[in-house]
Amino acid sequence: MFSHRVVIAAALAGLFALPALPAQAQTSLGGKVAGVCMLSRDQVLAQSKVGQAASERMQQLAQQAGAAVKKARDPLQSDIQQFQQQAQSMQPQQREEKQKQLQQRMAQVQQEAQEYDQRLRITRAQAMSRIGNEIGPLLSGIYKRQDCGVLLDRDSVLGGNEANDLTDDVVKALDAKMSTISFSLAPLPKQNGK
Repeated sequence: MFSHRVVIAAALAGLFALPALPAQAQTSLGGKVAGVCMLSRDQVLAQSKVGQAASERMQQLAQQAGAAVKKARDPLQSDIQQFQQQAQSMQPQQREEKQKQLQQRMAQVQQEAQEYDQRLRITRAQAMSRIGNEIGPLLSGIYKRQDCGVLLDRDSVLGGNEANDLTDDVVKALDAKMSTISFSLAPLPKQNGK
C-alpha cells in the first residue's frame, strides 16, 4: 500500500523538469472522482508569485550572461573581419599565425558561452529545487484535506472535473508562504584535479 507521501514525492520528483507552459483551458468533464486529484506543476510555477520571481531572475541572469559573451565575441568578430580583409597581403607564416590566434580566441569565447549555459542550467535547477522543497509540505496538507488517494499530472490528462484539481490551492498556499526568491548565477561544479 502506497502512502500519500510516496505519491506526493513522485509528483514532486519531476515538478520543475519542464519550463512553464501557457495556461490551458481546463474543462470540467464528468463528475468528481473520489480520491483522484490533479495538479499542474507548470501552472504552479507560472501562476505563483515565487515562480514568476524565479522566472524573472533567470531572465536577468541569462541577459547578463549573454552580454558578457557578446562583450568577448564582438571584438573577435571585428578582428576576424579585419583579418579576412588583410589576409591576402600577409606573408603565409604571418597569416597562419594570425589565423591560429583567432581560432584560439574563438574557442575561448565558445567555451565561455558553454560555461554560462551550464551555470544557468545549474542555477535554474537549484532555484526550482528550493521552490519544490517549499511546495512539498503544502501539497501534502492539501492532498490530505482533499482526501486524495492518487495525484495525477493535470497536463497529461485529457480532461477531468475541476473539483479534482489542486493547482489553485497549491498556488494560493505557496503565495502565502513565499512570494519571492533571490539567487545568483551558480558556479560550475569543481572537477577532480582543479
